[in-house]
Amino acid sequence: MTKLQIRAFLYQLGCFAILFISARYLVEHYTELTGYWIPVTAFFVGTIVSPKFQAIKTKDGEKLFMKWVFMKGVKEIG
Repeated sequence: MTKLQIRAFLYQLGCFAILFISARYLVEHYTELTGYWIPVTAFFVGTIVSPKFQAIKTKDGEKLFMKWVFMKGVKEIG
């Protein structure tokens, strides 16, 4: 794995973790769900809402791109 692939993986993992923990807290305190439904719901929310990062080799070299459900199109990160 290249540096940018590792960076993309860590960005994606970090974003998912932040959104999963936030969603779990919100689901636990503001809904009537109990048991294993709390982490399952938080997992689906985190998976759908978190941005997707990918390192792609282009003719200009390897670049990092991000796609997010709240943004139109794909954004180049670095």
